[in-house]
Amino acid sequence: MAERRTPSGQGPTRRRTGAGGRPAPSRTRNTGPIRVPSARRTPGGSSGGAAAQRTDAPRPRALTGRATVLIALVVVLALAYTYPLRVYLEQESQIAEMEAAVAAKKAQIAASEKQLAKWKDPEYLRIQALERFSYVRPGETPLLVVPNEGDEAAAAEQTPAAAPDRWYDTLWSSVQAANAEPAHAKPQD
Repeated sequence: MAERRTPSGQGPTRRRTGAGGRPAPSRTRNTGPIRVPSARRTPGGSSGGAAAQRTDAPRPRALTGRATVLIALVVVLALAYTYPLRVYLEQESQIAEMEAAVAAKKAQIAASEKQLAKWKDPEYLRIQALERFSYVRPGETPLLVVPNEGDEAAAAEQTPAAAPDRWYDTLWSSVQAANAEPAHAKPQD
């Protein structure tokens, strides 16, 4: 039997033989005829006879039907989940705002309870009555400080000067003064 060489020229193929010297069945699947690449022609002609015409294998499509259906399914699922996801995120932010409001109210309640505890103390009550209403206990002599007249002058000096009039107020007052009749003028006959 003659040895066959592979198309790539790598050497003879070995056939497996089973029992009795018969060739064993091939373990590969038959997928159809095998295409052998054609020789290229040289521009000046061919040296070994007529060359076979080169055929190109059909290119696979970019998107198969299954891939298109899968992409459409992913897009539909993404669109279906956007609204519930948005609602979920809005609710989470509302919950966070409400928790912050509850914490603020709890702090306000704690401050009010602390203030209430102060008002229950009799010493704090006495201090507040003295400061706000000038109340004194029986037997105590109230002391009221009255400022002197010199103190009032000093206080008047310390008060800031009035802001200057705006220019249009000054203009209007001068127009009114020019229009007014003097009180000591004699009427003309």
